Amino acid sequence: MKKKSIIVSSFLSLGAFGAMAQATAPAAAPEPAPSPFSANVNLTTKYKFRGQDQGNTNFFSPALQGGFDWTMNGFYLGNWDSNIGFTNAGIEMDFYGGYKGEITKDFGYDVGILQYYYPQKDKVVDFNVTELYGALSWQWLSLKYSHTISKDYFGVGAAQQIVGSRPRPSGRNTGYLDLSANFPIDKVTINAHLGYTRYSSALRNATFDAGEGAITSDGVPNFYDYKLGATYDLGSGFSVAGAVVGASKKSFYGDINKARAIFTLSKTM
Repeated sequence: MKKKSIIVSSFLSLGAFGAMAQATAPAAAPEPAPSPFSANVNLTTKYKFRGQDQGNTNFFSPALQGGFDWTMNGFYLGNWDSNIGFTNAGIEMDFYGGYKGEITKDFGYDVGILQYYYPQKDKVVDFNVTELYGALSWQWLSLKYSHTISKDYFGVGAAQQIVGSRPRPSGRNTGYLDLSANFPIDKVTINAHLGYTRYSSALRNATFDAGEGAITSDGVPNFYDYKLGATYDLGSGFSVAGAVVGASKKSFYGDINKARAIFTLSKTM
């Protein structure tokens, strides 16, 4: 009887162990670490930068754009390129690096440096620009300020020198303020933006001698730019966007500041 009890107890113990083994799920395989690299490519009907045309002033002047980013522990480096139409190089290459962090939940910051580089063959006007920037973000809203530290701002000072300003006005300390909202609604994101370009005092107040003692203003006025549109997520990294983009002071800058309807197809990887 005692031997039978021992055998029964052994079977019960084995049964309980088996049930426990079945109830305990196998350890999940660790997920692979996300790649620190990402890339993007865009095909757009028109490239505007801070509200101004970067090609000809036609409604349709397509641009192929793309870049890549590396991020790790908040630090990032990246490059973005686009064809353009206002230099003899025909291409804009942007190089940037910085650090992103979070102050509290949903409230972040971003600081960095950005180099706009134009590989021109003939630099009668040097369009290269270096900016420092800082941004604050809250969920879908962001506020960013960019400050020029290079000698000129996209060749504006050099152009003023060509028409007679002496010495060449410096573009250093030109600032740009960018308020943007990207509000998600299911697969649609509403995109809104308002920017303001404030030129350095040297660019705003530039003058040249028109002869016979006449001094003529050659300064450039500050202006604001805007964007209102939407982006639709097509899935698999594809999206399509449409927006109206333009800028103020069209009477001074001409059609490059004219409002345009722009459509873009994008792919992120």
